[in-house]
Amino acid sequence: MRGYGGVFGMGGLLLTAVAVIGTAPAAQPASTAPSHPPAQAAPAASAAVEEIVARHVAARGGLRKLRSIQTLRQRGRATMGAGRQALVTRELKRPGRIRFEFSVQGVTGVYVSDGQRGWKVSPFDGETEPRPLDDQVVAEASEQADIEGPLVDWKAKGHQVELVGREAIGGREAYKLKVTLKGGAVLYHYIDVKSMYLVRIDSTRQVHGRPLQIETTFSDFRKTDGILFPRRVEIAAEGRPQRLRIVVDIVEVNPPLSDALFAIPASPKT
Repeated sequence: MRGYGGVFGMGGLLLTAVAVIGTAPAAQPASTAPSHPPAQAAPAASAAVEEIVARHVAARGGLRKLRSIQTLRQRGRATMGAGRQALVTRELKRPGRIRFEFSVQGVTGVYVSDGQRGWKVSPFDGETEPRPLDDQVVAEASEQADIEGPLVDWKAKGHQVELVGREAIGGREAYKLKVTLKGGAVLYHYIDVKSMYLVRIDSTRQVHGRPLQIETTFSDFRKTDGILFPRRVEIAAEGRPQRLRIVVDIVEVNPPLSDALFAIPASPKT
């Protein structure tokens, strides 16, 4: 999930896990934004955006705390329907490194990227030896490896943020921000007006060459080392009855992570 920088979000790596559990295959960012009904009109002045982002960052623990994150590890459970559960682990390390593991019935897949190139071991696809990741997946992983999320230092990162208006999310008013990432992907972030927590992200991805709208909601917010993280994430795809529910059981801020975790393993000698 881009929004909380490493919380199990809707990226190409997680979508691979979703495919194994039993829903959509891995997808890449669409060039077009999600189709949304008009929101309640609100001033789009950059000053309003700056204030909203500043209050959101403060609610998460503050700019200094967020910038201090050098590594991040999260462990949890991804569930879709009865009997379909995966154990998931996500590890991030600056600059731009990410390692994602998921296990289903004792079988573990691994996806890793350093922002420039990546590799995978995917026994679910019959791949038991490391294989390179496609360039598009590496690009997606690079976005996912943004530890503090795209709203923190968004100008310096080359993103654009616009205030679209307000909408009711779960019966509560939320600011609707259009976030255009440097790479061109468009997201809609919904920030609760009272708590200033990020409660939903809407995005569009390409699945089999067709756009698919994805809705990711966040709840059960708790702090670890003074930094706010959602502990429950729910992901829904337009036109699909299944919902992927993720419970984040453990969050570790700045755990020791060796560079070797992100390096491609040497092939066994024969």
